Amino acid sequence: MTTEHRSVSDKVMQTLASLRLTMAVLILLALVSIIGTVIPQGQLPPEYVASIGGEQGNRFRLYALLGFFDMYHAWWFQGLLALLSINLLACTIKRLPHVWRIATRPDITLSSAQEAAATCSAVLTVPESVDRARLTAAIAAVAGKPVLTEKDHELHLFVQQRPWARLAVYGVHASVILIFIGAIIGNIFGFKGFVAIPEGSTVSSFTDRKGQQRPLGFELRCDQFTVSFYDAPGGGPSQMPKEFKSILTLTENGKEIPGYKHARLIVNDPLTYKGITFYQSSYGTTGNHTFTVGTTRLTVGSEETAHLPDGSSMHLIEAVQDVSPFLPGKTGPAARIDVHPANGGAAVTLLSLANYPEENRREAAKHNLPVITYQGGTERPYTGLQVNKDPGVWVVWIGSLLMCVGLYVAFFLPHQRIWFRFGQGRLVIAGHTTKSQAAFRQRIERIEQQLKATLQQEETR
Repeated sequence: MTTEHRSVSDKVMQTLASLRLTMAVLILLALVSIIGTVIPQGQLPPEYVASIGGEQGNRFRLYALLGFFDMYHAWWFQGLLALLSINLLACTIKRLPHVWRIATRPDITLSSAQEAAATCSAVLTVPESVDRARLTAAIAAVAGKPVLTEKDHELHLFVQQRPWARLAVYGVHASVILIFIGAIIGNIFGFKGFVAIPEGSTVSSFTDRKGQQRPLGFELRCDQFTVSFYDAPGGGPSQMPKEFKSILTLTENGKEIPGYKHARLIVNDPLTYKGITFYQSSYGTTGNHTFTVGTTRLTVGSEETAHLPDGSSMHLIEAVQDVSPFLPGKTGPAARIDVHPANGGAAVTLLSLANYPEENRREAAKHNLPVITYQGGTERPYTGLQVNKDPGVWVVWIGSLLMCVGLYVAFFLPHQRIWFRFGQGRLVIAGHTTKSQAAFRQRIERIEQQLKATLQQEETR
């Protein structure tokens, strides 16, 4: 029974530690990661939801059931990461004892089997006038200080370099597991979200990826928001933002936090407080805008949709109170809107100008739509901030650093061993390396030539 139990345990261990399992899991992770690239994660854009049949559609329900909209938190994705971690642990448990023995208790005598398995070897004839002390000194001069052993009336000398390099691969294993642990810590105890703060306003909460409000634990005020644009080829500003900058003040219980008054926040220069980091991610305007459609007067919020008297609807894309920087020769308020016809036809994008009603009428007649005139609005800019807290980030950084060091050592710093066996006037040289065999052979050849020259000098004395 015990033998059967051991046999099953050995098979399980062999499977968990196999390279095939490693490759299979890595390939699966690469394939399923495509899902996270193709399918939007977190809060879904309404356009995407509509493209897959809406929230009541079969595709949406299937994707939601499989966790495709939050793939990196899905149980099956984290299960793959756990399986890869178990695989790395099993590989380490199975192979580390043998590697540890080689690194810490090497074979310091050269047997016939080791000589046959060596990366390279050579044989020299030692003159009778050269005693063991002189030979040892000559070997130490060209190969490093050796460990001496007497066995079967022969002198064995052993030299090695970087035995610890064999452990580098297990450092890489540990780094991968550390990165996974850091990611898990971030997933459990961290969060990501978004907050929009109108200029002059204060917020104390944000919207997380599930669309729920979460408290910050302090207050965040937007003192000022500015955006600058690149110059257009024909002169004047283009629609391409050059820089958008927020001036923020953090407060707790109404008191300003020292060092966080009028703090500057721009792209690639985040602001961090109490482990929560704010990134400048977007901007826009908010407020109320007035339109007239015939005799009807409508009030529409920024980026909102309103229904028109004829059954059609309009969506406010953006509005400015002075269009002259964008349309030289034009002045006054202007709004860009999408109009969805009542008959269900394709949406039409219009530019509605407050000071140019004739142009509004021409555009409406061209598309057989009601005349929509923008009257102006009271709006102010808002800054859109990504909110992120990741307490596991330092664990990930440590794992990443360990991985870089481990990979460098594993690929570029080989463990090299050289044996010398002296007896009956012959000196056998054998060497073994874990990497860079061509360079190691050249080293053995240099040692051989240097020893040969030294022995010839000793013979002529």
